[in-house]
Amino acid sequence: MKAVIVRGIEKASRSFGPCAISIGNFDGVHAGHRKILRRVAALARERGWKSAALTFDPHPARVLTPARAPRLLSSIVERAEWMGAEGIEQVIVVPFDLDFARLTPQEFVAEILTGRLGIRAVVVGENFHFGRGHVGDIKTLKELGSRYGLLVEAVPPVRFRGHRVSSSAVRRLVEAGDVSRAARMLERPYALSGDVVTGQGIGSKRTVPTLNLATTAEVIPARGVYITRTEDLKTGRKYPSVTNVGIRPTFGGHALTIETHLLDRGNPPAPAYIRVEFLYRLRPERKFATPEELKTQILRDVARAQAYFRRLTR
Repeated sequence: MKAVIVRGIEKASRSFGPCAISIGNFDGVHAGHRKILRRVAALARERGWKSAALTFDPHPARVLTPARAPRLLSSIVERAEWMGAEGIEQVIVVPFDLDFARLTPQEFVAEILTGRLGIRAVVVGENFHFGRGHVGDIKTLKELGSRYGLLVEAVPPVRFRGHRVSSSAVRRLVEAGDVSRAARMLERPYALSGDVVTGQGIGSKRTVPTLNLATTAEVIPARGVYITRTEDLKTGRKYPSVTNVGIRPTFGGHALTIETHLLDRGNPPAPAYIRVEFLYRLRPERKFATPEELKTQILRDVARAQAYFRRLTR
């Protein structure tokens, strides 16, 4: 199921409720978010309501504390797609500005949730904060819920190896190159999407042919070589692959590139628009004395990747 995106409270007011909803940024839609969203969907089914999520664009930190605003793991469209997979029917995207930030917790509940959107239940994490200055917490929300006829549930955080799953934790893991652990927190591989663009032709001439990815993603895995899975977003076909994120120091490069070598592409035309899923980091990027030495190492990387995929299919 694909969640419907509704941009703005005015549009949502016409047909949004009655519903159960969760509220947050949902960046990356990680395991903790998914647990909350599944509870929203279950509660909506039990009561005969719609299931919904309320999120913000831009991220509130970009308005309130721009110098400390995080790089984002996902776009609004990606979040809505993943929310839909958890049973969420509609996603309201609230344009976050200073006027919205000035709403008190009571104003937010009385005017927005129950007054204009027809919300019947709110499911959030235990560390949820809202309202002007983030003064509202889960206790505040429950007190206001009792006053305005709103069912409120708090969901405990999800932990992985003793650490609370969060967007910031996922962001740190990806940027450190630990994509396999990040995938455990996300419940799916971290991925980059974008157009395939023309490179300098070095790979096809000196090492192995690659697809050069141009992406607008803000969070990029650390420089290095990764086992990946690449999807042609036009045909849906997926290929095992090896991807290098780096500056190509062997060839004197300086600009960051994301180059993917498909392991068994066959004869179809090269994809024009792809998604690259990062499964495992093989090694950091390093400079080789000659292109021939680099090619030898790439073939070793390919062999390790092929062994990895053989294990997956057993």
